[in-house]
Amino acid sequence: MTLDRKADINEVLNYRKSMWHAVELLNKLPLCQRVIKEAHRILLTGVRGHGKASGEYRKIPNWIGPPGCTIEEAKFVPISAEQLQEAMNKWEKYIHEDTPDHLVQLAIIHAEFEALHPFLDGNGRLGRMCVPLFMHKIGLIHAPMFYISAYFEKNRDEYYERLLAISRDDNWTGWCEFFLNAILHQARENQVKASKILKLYEDKKNQIVELSHSQYSVHALDFIFSRPIFKSSDFTGINEIPTPTAKRILAILRDNMIFTTLRESGGRRAAIYAFSELINIAEGQDVL
Repeated sequence: MTLDRKADINEVLNYRKSMWHAVELLNKLPLCQRVIKEAHRILLTGVRGHGKASGEYRKIPNWIGPPGCTIEEAKFVPISAEQLQEAMNKWEKYIHEDTPDHLVQLAIIHAEFEALHPFLDGNGRLGRMCVPLFMHKIGLIHAPMFYISAYFEKNRDEYYERLLAISRDDNWTGWCEFFLNAILHQARENQVKASKILKLYEDKKNQIVELSHSQYSVHALDFIFSRPIFKSSDFTGINEIPTPTAKRILAILRDNMIFTTLRESGGRRAAIYAFSELINIAEGQDVL
């Protein structure tokens, strides 16, 4: 496995850990700065940006522009570190305002977060995570499974241009139109993906039952659907499956190429596997 591939996988795993930790916090807290900081801390643990004060607001200037550019060459310079805390307090207050349209409110929340750029790194990843967290918290979706990042990446140039046009031209209307189109497009994409995932689940359930002839086959299936990248030791540690049976099922699924080997086992080091079919559906492209 290449270093780039390993880094990408670790970022995906961190995103998942960060998201579910935030959801746990939202069971007892509003969507607030504490939740945002905790999510950021986990998001950057051991990955790109991990040495840049994870979980803490920046205390120095940062700016947005081509790699290596100076602050004078930057396309956009966010608010100063001295003004940041007060600005984040206002951002948090706006989250809880009663507005006529929650999706327009969310468009503003996202744009303001990106404009404030409160952390030294990881602002883009966290800003996009706030979209499903907000939608989940106010009851627009039942679970925070709304990955708007795909649309933003596909329309990257327009995404940044629309954001820049807010500060440059005060063009909030253009940004809100873009954001609402992104929500609509992604909702349709997610619906298609959900149908494909349900079909994949039924197909794999039949296949795994056929291969393993085990009463525990559905437990194994549920595990790989809930954790599409996993260590072999995690699989054999599934509570619902006796360890010898789990080892047997794991070997059968591996030998029948139900998942991809990302790292072979060695010594005390567990193998790492990926349920590629599920990941590729979720990502909308063949990534594994």
